[in-house]
Amino acid sequence: MQILKPVRFSQKIGREFNATLNKRIRAYFKENNISKHANFNMVLKTIFMVSLYFVPLAFLLSGVITNFWIIGLMYVLMGLGMAGIGMGVMHDANHGAYSKNKNVNRWIGKIVNLIGGYAVTWKVQHNVLHHSYTNVHGYDEDIQPPRFMRFSPNEKLRPIHKYQHYYVWFFYSLMTLSWVTSKDFIQLFRYKKMDLTKSENEKFTPLFLELVFSKIFYHTTLIVLPILILPISWWWVPIFAVIKNLISGFVLAIVFQPAHVIPETDFVQPNEDNLIDNNFAIHQMETTANFAPKSRIFNWFVGGLNYQVEHHLFPNICHVHYKKISKIVRETAEEFNIPYHTHKTFFKAIFYHTKMIRDLGRA
Repeated sequence: MQILKPVRFSQKIGREFNATLNKRIRAYFKENNISKHANFNMVLKTIFMVSLYFVPLAFLLSGVITNFWIIGLMYVLMGLGMAGIGMGVMHDANHGAYSKNKNVNRWIGKIVNLIGGYAVTWKVQHNVLHHSYTNVHGYDEDIQPPRFMRFSPNEKLRPIHKYQHYYVWFFYSLMTLSWVTSKDFIQLFRYKKMDLTKSENEKFTPLFLELVFSKIFYHTTLIVLPILILPISWWWVPIFAVIKNLISGFVLAIVFQPAHVIPETDFVQPNEDNLIDNNFAIHQMETTANFAPKSRIFNWFVGGLNYQVEHHLFPNICHVHYKKISKIVRETAEEFNIPYHTHKTFFKAIFYHTKMIRDLGRA
């Protein structure tokens, strides 16, 4: 595994658009005298999402729940809580957007370690590779799935891809199941070889030990202790744990995928000099899309990730502000004749994502 050569973006193209947009966004926060970080509503959401996972877990480990169906319900709620924490809590923290205090971001971001993931590998895949190189062939791992799926026209087409719009949904649900078992270990060693873990710690051993202990904690609280405590046949516990992960994985995947893998978005290959002939901000707008901008409930649950355009332009701004600044982004984009991709509803975004997946499976 070789070290990735950084991709360069044009410093000339779109410079005026970039400067104008940043100036207007800074003015919005200054004129309204508000912080770009979390507000009281964000704190309430954090409490709710964390409770949605850990309160059912506490009930399970307390032994007070003995009904089989209520036990199953607790695991379902934990699946929703896991997705909610991933989208609406740790996501902002690991982007440095939750607080101006780095330690607050660091520790809130580490909540993902307690629910089966690992903050270090997540930040490398998401912050470094996905955000820096959105939809760039060979760099963005979000469009590099296993070979039986094809998320980019720059990937090799195989016969099995013809049917991927049928089976891709099942594999979406396996996403967090992969994280809580093997994926984090595979990524940590791969990112070490790629020299991408040093930003978290110069030494690899502390990172590896943190990962091992986080997995031990997760599987102990989710499977081992419930097997010892709950009055049900032991094999139901791992089954419920798998169901929990299928729910969270599916929710996370169907929220993230329609933001980048749709017919409107671009898929890019750098030239032989590793240069993308585009401004970074414009590149983000051409490779990203919003959906369901008017749905307050949906926006609340998915952590503002239906405003992916704003998130990719300003990942250091907490998602509770995306709806307000989206008007500024849209108007500025229209002024400079730059595309602003959006779908009115979530289901329309899913429809076009399905269409794209189908089309990518054909010659």
